[in-house]
Amino acid sequence: MVAGGFALLQLTNPARTNPPVVSDLLAMDAPPPRVAAMLHAACYDCHSSETRWPWYSHIAPMSWLIAGDVKTGREHLNLSAWPAADPRRAAKLLGRMSDAIASGEMPLAKYTKIHAAARLTESQRKELTDWLDAERNRLEPAAGK
Repeated sequence: MVAGGFALLQLTNPARTNPPVVSDLLAMDAPPPRVAAMLHAACYDCHSSETRWPWYSHIAPMSWLIAGDVKTGREHLNLSAWPAADPRRAAKLLGRMSDAIASGEMPLAKYTKIHAAARLTESQRKELTDWLDAERNRLEPAAGK
C-alpha cells in the first residue's frame, strides 16, 4: 500500500526546466574567476536558467520542494536574465545580492546543508560582496542614481 502510494506520487513530479539564457550576469560583468566560481556554486542552481537538477530532484515529494525553490529563486533574481541594458535595475539587484550574502540570508541554509561548495566562509562572503558593491557603484552613475 505505502509502496503503491509512493509510486503514484512519482506521476505528479513538476517540470524541471532550464529556460534559455537571455543575458547572463557572468557574461555581462565578467567578475574575477574566484568570484565567478563562488556565484556559480552558491547562487546559480536557484537563481539562473542553469540549474543542475540532481537525481533526488526527480523523486516526489523532494521534487516539489526543489522545483518550488528554483521557481521562487528565479522569480526573485534570475542571473540568466540580467538587466544589462538597465543599469539602474542592475545596480539595485547587485545591492540586494550583496545585502543578502553579507547578512547570511543567502545562500539558504537548507541548500548549503546538501551542497558543500555553496557554503561561504566569512572571507568569501566579503570577497563576493566587495565585488558586488564595486559593480553596483560602477553602474550607479550610468543609472543616474
